[in-house]
Amino acid sequence: MAAGPSDDLIAESIANVLVAGFDKHYRRFHESSALAKARFDQERWQEVQQAVRDRIQFYDDRVRETTELLHREFNADSLSDVVWQQAKLQYIGLLTNHKQPELAETFFNSVFCQILHRTYFHNDFIFVRPAVSTEYIESDPPTYRCYYPNEAGFRASIRQVFVDFDWAREFEDLDRDVDFIVRSIESHLGAMPAREANFQIQVLNSAFYRNKGAYVIGKAVNGALEYPFTVPVLHSASGKLCLDTIILDAWRIGVLFSLSRAYFMVDMEVPSGYVQFLRSIMPRKPRSELYTMLGLGKQGKTMFFRDLIFHLHHSADQFIIAPGIPGLVMLVFTLPSYPYVFKVIKDVFGSSKEVDHDTVRRKYQLVKQVDRVGRMADTLEFSKVALPRKRFSQELIDELYKEVPSLMEEDGDDLVITHLYIERRMEPLNIYLEKAEKAGRDDLVEHAVQEYGNAIRELAIANIFPGDMLWKNFGVTSYGRVVFYDYDEIEYMTDCNFRRIPPPPDFEAEMSGEPWYSVSRLDIFPEEFKTFLLVSERIREAFMRHHPDLFDAEFWQNTQELIRKGEMQDFFPYPESLRFCNTFGNGCPG
Repeated sequence: MAAGPSDDLIAESIANVLVAGFDKHYRRFHESSALAKARFDQERWQEVQQAVRDRIQFYDDRVRETTELLHREFNADSLSDVVWQQAKLQYIGLLTNHKQPELAETFFNSVFCQILHRTYFHNDFIFVRPAVSTEYIESDPPTYRCYYPNEAGFRASIRQVFVDFDWAREFEDLDRDVDFIVRSIESHLGAMPAREANFQIQVLNSAFYRNKGAYVIGKAVNGALEYPFTVPVLHSASGKLCLDTIILDAWRIGVLFSLSRAYFMVDMEVPSGYVQFLRSIMPRKPRSELYTMLGLGKQGKTMFFRDLIFHLHHSADQFIIAPGIPGLVMLVFTLPSYPYVFKVIKDVFGSSKEVDHDTVRRKYQLVKQVDRVGRMADTLEFSKVALPRKRFSQELIDELYKEVPSLMEEDGDDLVITHLYIERRMEPLNIYLEKAEKAGRDDLVEHAVQEYGNAIRELAIANIFPGDMLWKNFGVTSYGRVVFYDYDEIEYMTDCNFRRIPPPPDFEAEMSGEPWYSVSRLDIFPEEFKTFLLVSERIREAFMRHHPDLFDAEFWQNTQELIRKGEMQDFFPYPESLRFCNTFGNGCPG
């Protein structure tokens, strides 16, 4: 059925409203990201954290605003299929010379899916596949700058890289730090390779701002060889800037972009250009994760789901219940051939849990808004996820209908899960420890216990108390790092009351099975952690060697005091041993 003249005008108007809504969103997003440089220059660290929290909300606000406008002006849910199809075509036309077409397509999908039923969620109406290419979009300023050391000199070119960022603060001793960079490169490569005629250093135009650091990201191109690098820029104790290290391993650069870290603030006109450059450095890092770490979480979700559907078309294994101890709040399943877990909130929680569904959702949202310091897994939150029923094991289907019937729908050959969280898969820490102990690998036990305590300690410093600290609620990443991933009981440290257990008034009270002291909901007694953490002699020995203070209320109270004073500590996404102050002994900043 062809569209009539009035339908064409309505479709055109809808397309214009949608583009205007997206442009307003990205303008706000870009302004916030661009201000990161000034916040860094002026050491406004509390504003840094607040800006990350505020920016997350921008997208949902614009989607809601645009949806309401379409309902009010066009009675959107009563429009014909022809009008919506025509609106999509008109929208594509408006994106031809757009700087962020892939983000705009996702915005269209978000608004459309608020208006019409999921039976319309296919390529006739939404962007199941991208319609506008993101290749070769010109940016002003360009996505990256080029330097030619054969013309200007190697040290001079490296120095100019940092001068060109034009930070308001002076460098403490830039020539010294450039010398450290050169020496580090020589040590890493063994010797400087002969430079080809067109040897270049390419550097992304905007620094990547996170917490108290600015990260300069680039690569050296020498003929057919490319050498990626990242240089963190920090404030020294003197109040001036210094280069803290140079990271030259691609896998270590990938760790900077781990979803267990806070999102970056980056001043970019063409996000796809930045993602394309980053992929040249980290080819194994999914585009979905790169968009997410650039603060573009909705685009990350769009690309993740496209990747998942593509994977399902090219695999044959089934979704199964995830290995490990079943949770009291979440039912967790996985697809063995895909490195993620899928989590749904149970309809009824275990009797020991005092939270409800809304509380659990708020806790998961809180994790997106705080500094995860490399110790909490980020989650992708989805609604109305349709997956092929035949790919679910019967055991999992039975468990889903037993534990979460309110979230399950069937639509033809699909199972539709109305609310779902997805996280990177890790090996549960309890399973990791059991395997290590059975194998007699004391070194692995030692490392895991030390990492676990470090995770607890760093979360506390970041104002997060995990609540449920059982081993099963932590995972071990492929890099051997311990990360927390069960959020239904997390609290802000400053909301908790850490206490010592008072001495019993008499022998009868001591021998009683009931506590002889009052306990409120947020009262926490660190002495009690030993009961469920020290599950074997080997673990006890390792824990008491590295983290005995975690069983003392004083550690927790002192940490609270530092937080309340507004002290924001540094969390480096690279080893202390790599820092120039440790390598060359020049004195660490801070």
